[in-house]
Amino acid sequence: MEALASLATAAGLGWASGIRLYAVVFFLGLLQFFGVYTLPENMQVVGNPWVMGASGFMFLVEFLADKIPGFDSVWDAAHTFIRIPAGALLAAAAVASGDPGLTLAAGILGGAVAAGSHITKASTRALINTSPEPVSNWTASASEDALSIGAVWAALFYPMLALALLIVFFALAIWLLPKIWRGLRHVLASIRQLLGSPA
Repeated sequence: MEALASLATAAGLGWASGIRLYAVVFFLGLLQFFGVYTLPENMQVVGNPWVMGASGFMFLVEFLADKIPGFDSVWDAAHTFIRIPAGALLAAAAVASGDPGLTLAAGILGGAVAAGSHITKASTRALINTSPEPVSNWTASASEDALSIGAVWAALFYPMLALALLIVFFALAIWLLPKIWRGLRHVLASIRQLLGSPA
């Protein structure tokens, strides 16, 4: 049961990293720095003031970048190569175990979950950006900010609840992604027609 809880924590941190990596690192650092939660020894470096300063600064940059329709999709595309491996590393570090197999399993799971949440987020936001008004974009962005912090809290303090919520998320993602993909294809076809290119 303890191993399952550790994997649930790892998966929750991976999921949150796929959406808001810098917020996750900064929030973990705050929890460690103020003694709210004692992270595993190999993760406690996130409470270092230098790490907190860097992650806090990048969190602020991402917070602002993610509120700009269109630019948020560019930001997401660039962070495909950052969020997923970082999610795997955080998940592996979250497992306080002497068992290297469990640590590797946590890293694999964290990377896969980070990839799933990142792809779902990036695809959804690309579709939302087709809306001419910015309110839906801002609402989605603020929701992602809150969800990522909530996911970290649940992963640390209520790992089995986090696992249940992850299962629900992935069931919804499997149902939703084909619809998002069809919507994006329709948008791309419309852009090609406007530019006079064949569909």
